[in-house]
Amino acid sequence: MRLILLSSLLAGCSAYEGSAKDSRSGDTGANGDWSDSGGSGEAPNDTAPPEQEDDFLKLEPAATDAYVFVANTSRNTVTRISVPSLAVLTADVGKIPTRVVTTADYKKAITLNEGSDSVSILDAETLAVTDVPIRPNFNRLALSNDGHWVMCWYDPDAESQGSSGGVQSFNEASLVNVDTATHTPMVVGFNPQSVKWTEDGQKALVVSDASLAVIDLTQNPPDISLIELSDDPLNAPAAEEVELSPDGNWAFVRQFGATDLAVVSLTDRSVERIALGGNPTDLDLSPDGARITIVSRDAHKLYNLDPADPFAALGELDLPADSPYGSVLFAGPRPQAILYTTATRLDRYAVWDLLTDSITERPLVKPIQTIGVSPTGGSLLIFHTLADAPDASSSNPFNGHWAMTQIDLTDFRENPLLLPAEPEGYSVSDDGSYGFFIMKDQKVLESLIFDTLLPVTVELPSLPVYLGVLPGTNTAYASQEHELGRISFYDAPTNALDTITGFELNADISH
Repeated sequence: MRLILLSSLLAGCSAYEGSAKDSRSGDTGANGDWSDSGGSGEAPNDTAPPEQEDDFLKLEPAATDAYVFVANTSRNTVTRISVPSLAVLTADVGKIPTRVVTTADYKKAITLNEGSDSVSILDAETLAVTDVPIRPNFNRLALSNDGHWVMCWYDPDAESQGSSGGVQSFNEASLVNVDTATHTPMVVGFNPQSVKWTEDGQKALVVSDASLAVIDLTQNPPDISLIELSDDPLNAPAAEEVELSPDGNWAFVRQFGATDLAVVSLTDRSVERIALGGNPTDLDLSPDGARITIVSRDAHKLYNLDPADPFAALGELDLPADSPYGSVLFAGPRPQAILYTTATRLDRYAVWDLLTDSITERPLVKPIQTIGVSPTGGSLLIFHTLADAPDASSSNPFNGHWAMTQIDLTDFRENPLLLPAEPEGYSVSDDGSYGFFIMKDQKVLESLIFDTLLPVTVELPSLPVYLGVLPGTNTAYASQEHELGRISFYDAPTNALDTITGFELNADISH
């Protein structure tokens, strides 16, 4: 959903357009190890950490247009909650289901079962379950855009709840055809990090430390080829991020510590490089697919490529020399993008006007931990680090506290909020009217009204664990701690809260 941002906030279905990518390492800026001297907080280039784009949600529920699916890890089940009736049914799946996703057509839900090394494919209407064995000890799952495929692999930096021990591979992946329930095991590059799917549904790309695996999904079984991204395998920089051109002809790979961008032809598997003026720290495709933007924190530059013609003249834009911006976030359909950094305790951000190429810096009450933009591009949410900026004023009331800031991107009104605890998950409605977040050890759901920038605190029966928004609505759902399962539905326009307790005891609905 995705800071917290989670499946529903950043990066997930019904999600915030945000920074929830598959970053595996880096400093969130909470400690600011190399920014204690004040000023811009820049470090020598060889010690600067990578930008970190977090997704705080781990075991989030998954929603269709009619149901919410909740994985019950301790009971090896998945609960389906009908909307708006709140009728509850539960189905047995594999052992220790740690992730549940739903297909774009809303017809299926799929779980990753870490305890039984399998995925379960559920029919959303009948709850019929098909279990498909996969390779052992995987803890990550990615669903293709069209819902026909899931890819599973092992990420050493992700939490594992069901590892059986024994032999562990760092090069394997499991590809499952959701329609036929068939499994294709394969060896990809070392340390797979993320999967990208072409828009035509014909290819999957697995980015690993030093290679790109291209999988032809039109073959039976799917065919894989490995592309090395460096001419020197002994000193290959680790690949961190990949973007695809909308036409499916090119893959753009950002590598940590490299001074160029690897451009991979998906037609002839060749690799060419575009020189940049420093280490690229972020790579993004604009929402309209018209540009690939690369940020170089060290060179204080933005580079823009045409995804359809990447070797045409490179567009460059200078960034403020005293601000080490290393990440870019496009503001949905609006002609704006946000420039920021999580690698140092910088208490400001910048707005890039895509029409005029002007860049305007704006202050913040604290440094940035994570960030998200609403689907309409009208609202910006910033969740701040607990640590303060090196030069923070002693009179700043936010010093030493968790905080978040809501910003209107039309006139830049803002409402910074001092928080009692660390945020753990957030989400946003599809129409951009409301945002929601939860906090550690706090039995509340915070609702944000984007039009007025005003928060509403909603008391929950127990501690929330996961958060999402029902597609096409302004209703948030929060899964909570309870031995028999508990989930609450909050309708923001009416301020109404409904709670279901005891998923497997026919549900007790309280208002």
